[in-house]
Amino acid sequence: MKVLVIQPKIGMGDMVIYLPYIHAIAKKYNSSVSILVKENSRAEELLIDDKKISEIIILDRTKTNAGSHDGIKGFFKLVKELKKKKFDKVFIFNSSLRYYLISKLAGIKKISQYPLFKKKDNIVTSAKIFTENELGTIVSTQAELQLDKLKVTNIKSQFSKDIKHICLGISASGPTKRWSIKNYIKLCEKIDKQIPSKFYIAAGKNDKELINEIFKSKIKDKCISFDNLKINETMPIIKNCDLYIGNDTGWLHISSALNIKCLALFMDSPVQAYGKYSKNIETILPEGETEETTTHDTLGAEKISFEKVFNKSIYLLTN
Repeated sequence: MKVLVIQPKIGMGDMVIYLPYIHAIAKKYNSSVSILVKENSRAEELLIDDKKISEIIILDRTKTNAGSHDGIKGFFKLVKELKKKKFDKVFIFNSSLRYYLISKLAGIKKISQYPLFKKKDNIVTSAKIFTENELGTIVSTQAELQLDKLKVTNIKSQFSKDIKHICLGISASGPTKRWSIKNYIKLCEKIDKQIPSKFYIAAGKNDKELINEIFKSKIKDKCISFDNLKINETMPIIKNCDLYIGNDTGWLHISSALNIKCLALFMDSPVQAYGKYSKNIETILPEGETEETTTHDTLGAEKISFEKVFNKSIYLLTN
């Protein structure tokens, strides 16, 4: 059976979070599956070594409706593209009528989809309930990114065993979700004094100003930046790290799915959706907030305790 999974959310983090359900579908049908995802999901890089994904089809939709799959013309263009591939079954991780009609017109006989016009709720809960109901089996929420073992071994051979290796997630989808770069610099300096360490700066070209601040600081000689690397080039490095420390960003979810310990700073995003699905994620919340109250519009960046972050970092590095 030829199976398609439609996952139209944006961002690396969401792509990683949906992986357990995509993998469960592939296992159920004993075959690799095709996925329809947006380009900024970075699926082509994240899943480069994933044998359970046979094909990545890019969904070209934008906020400005300028994508080739936007509007009426884009609707029928996508119908035509999918029809050529002759899928037998589709799983739609979305409640939009648009994707149902596209699948129907593309000739896909078996369509499984979230309830139409479903209100937004916990991203993990929705995906888990949907997949378990459709497959008739329990599905773990723990995501796992698959990597070529030789790539991981090659990086490991270059890592010193005398120091700790820390992935530092300074990036974020917006300024309210980002802890001050000055705090990160201070944290690195203090950690390195107690436990000699090397820091891998998980950030992109849009974070150049933040990266520059780090490389003007006293800790600069202990840092390597990811800004000129592709995502798939960073993953074997992250896999060999001892700890991720950083904001709730795509790098957090990549690190968690590579099975390393993660210390995630939640200040303006829902902890219960993005911080509780993985056994690898420990969270730090703004002072005075709880897991229930730390969500969108919490605006708690200034209330993240530096001492809590430092103490928890040392604990995770030594235990």
